[in-house]
Amino acid sequence: MSNEIGTMTLEERHNQVESYLGKEATIEIDRPIGYVHHKGEKTLVYPINYGFIPNVFGGDGEELDVFLVGIDKPVKSYTGRIIGIVYRADDVEDKLVMAPSEKIFSAEEIARAVYFQEKYYKTTIRALDGSLAEVN
Repeated sequence: MSNEIGTMTLEERHNQVESYLGKEATIEIDRPIGYVHHKGEKTLVYPINYGFIPNVFGGDGEELDVFLVGIDKPVKSYTGRIIGIVYRADDVEDKLVMAPSEKIFSAEEIARAVYFQEKYYKTTIRALDGSLAEVN
């Protein structure tokens, strides 16, 4: 696996994110709740914490991104359980979804939480409980 942009195959990307499902991890938050991100002509205001797993590189060559659901205040880092996968069919990366270890979210609940960002992509959510949802 390479850290260069777009050099992971789809199978490598999927294998990477699927290897985290159900496991504990620690993430660093670089976009806490309330963060305003200007991306081209779009402005995203983060309703949830968003970060990455340090030193683990995803399909875009940057550290693997993680949405944190179930925490309603900004945090700097968090240790929790990976409860979902955000598959992007029209991008070079997939993302993970983390929650506190005692909480479970369905794919539909995750889709609602990540809609603010994923509405710009062709996204399928897979939750730990086996449910699937499309972000529309």
